[in-house]
Amino acid sequence: MSLQSSLTQAITQRAEFLANAELNNTDCFRIFHGTVEGENGLNIDRYGNAWLIQTFHQTLTEDQLEEVTSVLTKLNDLPVIYNDRAKRNSRIENNLHSEHHEFACSEQVIQENGIKFTSKLRHEGQDPLLFLDMRIGREFVIAHSQDKTVLNLFSYTCGIGTAAAMGGASRVVNVDFSSFALAAGKKNAELNDVAEVCEFIQSDAFPALRQLAGLKVGGRRGQKLPKYPKLAATQFDLVFLDPPRFAKSPFGTVDLINDYQGLFKPAMLATKDGGTIVCCNNVAKVEREAWLNSLVRCVEKQGRKVSSLEWIHCHEDFPSFDNNHPLKMVALTLA
Repeated sequence: MSLQSSLTQAITQRAEFLANAELNNTDCFRIFHGTVEGENGLNIDRYGNAWLIQTFHQTLTEDQLEEVTSVLTKLNDLPVIYNDRAKRNSRIENNLHSEHHEFACSEQVIQENGIKFTSKLRHEGQDPLLFLDMRIGREFVIAHSQDKTVLNLFSYTCGIGTAAAMGGASRVVNVDFSSFALAAGKKNAELNDVAEVCEFIQSDAFPALRQLAGLKVGGRRGQKLPKYPKLAATQFDLVFLDPPRFAKSPFGTVDLINDYQGLFKPAMLATKDGGTIVCCNNVAKVEREAWLNSLVRCVEKQGRKVSSLEWIHCHEDFPSFDNNHPLKMVALTLA
């Protein structure tokens, strides 16, 4: 099947989803998920007033780009931005046509379920400031935050935190190492008039988590520890844990394949009895049930138990093979 035919088929299969998105004041979603829908490494998204094409394995030819643009503009005549990330560790390589450069590099406001988020299709980072597959996580948080205290770890631009505040949370603490991401998070809170309940802590997650859990802050062997914000031990009603696949710092190593528990244990200790911790793992080769069992064992080793759990599944604009999506999310209620 040609790329043009695959894209047209994907749009047709999303007809009901697209109609509901419009009704729900959502103008950011995935229109083509290439890994499953016929072109590995090609993703096409709507971000507000633009279509965003991104390639991660193979650069589109000029003819392919013209074909895709033709289909998209027939659906909705918006600017088409192409970010080629097939080289240099996903950094954007290609130049934009002059008429789209200023637009792509400027901020715009997008909406998801009526919540406003700032977006920028090209900036000093890599991604457009809102991960669309996490929409279901934000919806879960909206539905479970009324009068709750919420801890949002690896918060990036604080989409989860903003959603929690919009869901009626009494306090939201966002933790991320990036000042750039937290600045975008503050804008998101301001756009939705919830800045008064949101806090933004620029910190490595390990010292922040260990302090909140009442544990001693340590580091990797032989590493001198840099300064970090001092926090009081605190437990929260809802904790959201969405770490990157792998990262190293003087305080520790984030490794979603070999040591998820290194982050999960202090995050679980920072969760109140009767509270909920939402855990995310985006590594495809991590088997869902084995990962869940490791989390439950970690809870039980601390003398606690999982009183209930709920799997949180991505929306239909992110199809998967055999309903086994790489992004796994589970909400554990602790006792």
